[in-house]
Amino acid sequence: MLLARWLAERGRTTIGFEEPGSYGGRVHLQRWGMTTVPVPVDAEGLDVAALSASGVDAVVATPAHQFPTGVVLSPQRRRDLAEWVRAAPHRLVIEDDYDAEHRYDRPPVPAVKVLAPDRVVHLGSVSKTLAPAMRIGWLIAPSGMHEELVEARYWLDLASPALPQVTLARMLTSGAFERHLRLLRPRHKARRDALVEALAEHLPMARVGGVAAGLHVLATLPEGIDDTVVAAAALEAGVAVHPLSRHRQEDGPPGLVIGYAAMTPDRLREAVRRLAPLVPEPS
Repeated sequence: MLLARWLAERGRTTIGFEEPGSYGGRVHLQRWGMTTVPVPVDAEGLDVAALSASGVDAVVATPAHQFPTGVVLSPQRRRDLAEWVRAAPHRLVIEDDYDAEHRYDRPPVPAVKVLAPDRVVHLGSVSKTLAPAMRIGWLIAPSGMHEELVEARYWLDLASPALPQVTLARMLTSGAFERHLRLLRPRHKARRDALVEALAEHLPMARVGGVAAGLHVLATLPEGIDDTVVAAAALEAGVAVHPLSRHRQEDGPPGLVIGYAAMTPDRLREAVRRLAPLVPEPS
């Protein structure tokens, strides 16, 4: 919201957005007056050539773990994105560090901000590592934007809660936060493995991706299946999933976005057993 307002005040109301990309992030930007231009994502992440062709001068990206596909922005694409943002004045990359701490089968990747610190805004939160109810996040802005964003944040509600921030700071400086993450990773990995194995057994038609990190997998379905119908039927059966089409602005293959962080392996296996009969054979 702060960044949308900052851009709009300068007459910049069009922004690139990953396709597919987070429905929640997209509608928040639209709520604050931004027009989101879809920029395709492939196996290497955000397509920077398509971004250049789109004509926008700002883009939202999730390089560490793209939502919902789960791909990591490749090293070459990272360099390309840094070159794109430096190639013209006023360009801006909004880097959402989504799920960066949750990784199982790959090492951490550096933030794009280190490649172009004066042109990248870096965002993160503890909603996936501690709890959404803490409502703590951060925004690391280029120096030229910092004071204006701080003032805008102040006038939003006059203050931010101090006690949770002090608590988080203590966790970070004492090492408690890193110990917490080390405890979570094997737990989430076991849940991910149970989900992936159950999908392979009960829903072999699905192509499962985005498993190396994060707290969800993407099960891409064959053409001809309506993922919104499947998701609605799944909810009736007690299984909550997102249809991939919800996170698209354009047409594309159907699929299901399936989270696993809050479920035990046994419950995940049961969820897939309930889900599988609800997915029709492709037409």
